[in-house]
Amino acid sequence: MATAAQGTDEVPMRRSAVPTAPQAEAAWRQLEPLLHAIRGAQPLAQLQRVNLFFNSRIEFSTDQQAWGWTDYWASPLEALDKGRGDCEDYAIAKYFSLLTAGMSAARLRLVYVRSVLDDGPPQAHMVLAYYPPTGHDTLILDNLVDEIVPAVQRSDLTPVFSFNSEGLWQGVGQVRAGDPRVRLSRWREVMVKARAEVFF
Repeated sequence: MATAAQGTDEVPMRRSAVPTAPQAEAAWRQLEPLLHAIRGAQPLAQLQRVNLFFNSRIEFSTDQQAWGWTDYWASPLEALDKGRGDCEDYAIAKYFSLLTAGMSAARLRLVYVRSVLDDGPPQAHMVLAYYPPTGHDTLILDNLVDEIVPAVQRSDLTPVFSFNSEGLWQGVGQVRAGDPRVRLSRWREVMVKARAEVFF
């Protein structure tokens, strides 16, 4: 996978192969310089800038409301174009943006969790997790919370499985559960779309 995470000096970006609406074009003109600016910055600064960028530009919406589908995983530019998305869309956009800014895929996982808020029933949710070097707490990027906090402080989240472009795991541990491109058709589809945009 030819991404910025492989250590090239130039962020490998190009315009989407698919025409996008003015809203996405305007957002892209802000995202591209941001990713250039944070390349080489400290990981926490990268996480904070990308997390806030997407949290402030995408309005939460169900897939049915945004796309007319029960379950749709948008690419980063699709989410910016629409201006709306659900938890998967936020996590996906942050993941690919951080890769493009030079962060290693091995440090990032999208995590499917069960979330409990206000003592209500568990709800399906997805967040992005950053795995720092050994000895430091895993950090959680969440569309529901702008502040990036250690996973140990998110007792409302129970991990079910996690994945990235390199693997699929049970929970957030080291037990592999196969190839995510085979097991998760939505992930395979969104990787193809991201490749057609700016991130590969």
